[in-house]
Amino acid sequence: MRRVVLVGAGHAHLHIVRHAAVLRAAGVDPILVAPPLFHYSGLATGVLSGALSGGQAQIDIAALASHFGVQHFAAEATAIDRPGRCLRLTDSQDLTFDAVSLNVGSVTPDPGGLGRGLDVWPTKPLTGLIDLRARVESHIRERGASPAIVVAGGGLSGFEIAAALAGLAERKGAYPRIHLVMKSPATWAPRQAITRLSAALRRRGVVLLSDEVVERGVATCELSGGRRLPCDMLVLAAGLSAAPIVASLGLPLSGDGRLRLGPTLQSLSDPAIFAAGDCSAVEGFPRPAAGVFGVRAAPVLLHNLAALGSGEPLRRYVPQRRWLSIMDLGDGTGLGMRGQLWWMGRSALALKRRIDLGFVGRMRAPSGEPLQD
Repeated sequence: MRRVVLVGAGHAHLHIVRHAAVLRAAGVDPILVAPPLFHYSGLATGVLSGALSGGQAQIDIAALASHFGVQHFAAEATAIDRPGRCLRLTDSQDLTFDAVSLNVGSVTPDPGGLGRGLDVWPTKPLTGLIDLRARVESHIRERGASPAIVVAGGGLSGFEIAAALAGLAERKGAYPRIHLVMKSPATWAPRQAITRLSAALRRRGVVLLSDEVVERGVATCELSGGRRLPCDMLVLAAGLSAAPIVASLGLPLSGDGRLRLGPTLQSLSDPAIFAAGDCSAVEGFPRPAAGVFGVRAAPVLLHNLAALGSGEPLRRYVPQRRWLSIMDLGDGTGLGMRGQLWWMGRSALALKRRIDLGFVGRMRAPSGEPLQD
């Protein structure tokens, strides 16, 4: 049996765990290294806004792996010795491998060191958003008013986080006090969609500013222009970068730090290293970090890992040119986008819920129920 270690329990690896029998039939033994819970990114803002419970967005990885006969180490990989074909875990165990597949997602970059301040919340890892929700709820409960929140970052994540926090305040009977600070104008959606979304957020109490957060003070944030904003909580949402273990591999990386892959989802320099999802970028096909690509890559990754044992030809993965993206706006509506097409309203959120809850439901072990908060 060839041994393949699956590092991380992202969208693609969840699919592989469910189809582990395909690997074993081909002579490949899969081993999963991942934390015990998977927090689904598509439902993260629904949890943050209070529309969903935390358990609805979580999958019990241990139960899933056990059901499909996959050995699971509830840990994280700290180092990968490629020449020695050995992987070191956080619990100091070592695992030898014939191949490694990375599906470890992304982290929130913090080049200015703002995260060292008090009450600073990066958007990744997603577990922090559950804690942020509890912190906001506690503030409203104790003081009878919404905290002053600054969201740093004008990308899709920044807008969606600001909308979710506004929705959380509204659900708790408080008027939102949120500043969304953008270093540059938003260009991640059609111009008319950005205009309509911005107007909707302003009506809900979100103030949009063109500036950059440069310092976290006591109950304030300082902007590059010298202005100080009241700030009980600072949320960092200025983009995403690959998990640190990717940079430690010594393999070719993209400009944003993701592992560069060939069409067979293997590293350009080491065919024993496979990857999918946010931590990687397929050469010649620049795409944003989005779960849809991990989902679409999963069947190709499964086939190519099985081919290590069966000897079948590897398949090529070509990321789609257009994809559906739906934002949860925290107030029962959503913003759906596909290329230059977009729409905003309750139907967009209904479609998002059906897709996301359906994915989580399919990826639970057959006997699995939504986890308790």
